[in-house]
Amino acid sequence: MVLSDHTIKMLLAEGKIVVEPLGDGCIQPASVDIHLDGQILVFRNSRRPYIDVREDMSDLTEMEEIREQPFMLHPGEFVLGSTLETIELPNDLVARLEGKSSLGRIGLLIHSTAGYVDPGWKGHLTLELSNVANLPITLYHGMKIGQLSFLQLSAPADVPYGSPGLGSKYQGQTSPTASRAYRDFKNGKD
Repeated sequence: MVLSDHTIKMLLAEGKIVVEPLGDGCIQPASVDIHLDGQILVFRNSRRPYIDVREDMSDLTEMEEIREQPFMLHPGEFVLGSTLETIELPNDLVARLEGKSSLGRIGLLIHSTAGYVDPGWKGHLTLELSNVANLPITLYHGMKIGQLSFLQLSAPADVPYGSPGLGSKYQGQTSPTASRAYRDFKNGKD
């Protein structure tokens, strides 16, 4: 069941859902608007011939600030951004991240596969920003970038995201975070 604005407001007031800061007018009929933070993680060319998911590839990216000047996302470019807001979910809710339709209509995609937010999540969400248009798109610090809808689980999760031993790689992140898929291989998981 997707939560309505009435239930979202109630759970925010009770502190069961956290979206901070929560801007005026950001609660929609069945979602909450979220904004782009001021850092973009940009992939740079490297001497590596390919990306090996078993290896730490954090050297493939570098952070850029977009406080005063917008970031120009070129056609076909892929970067990582972050929500301005800190998001926290209780153990009995999940969230879905979706782009704003007005931005989708100009070719901006805000996630490739990371549109799902687990119960127990705490932190800023990393955005997978792609430009599928033929012209560059400007990204501004603080602009509305997406929306979160919330869904009720049938029962609270027994082992929510961030639980000890679960291997939650991104709990508590505060800025765009590069892939940590290599940790699955180092821990004997795949």
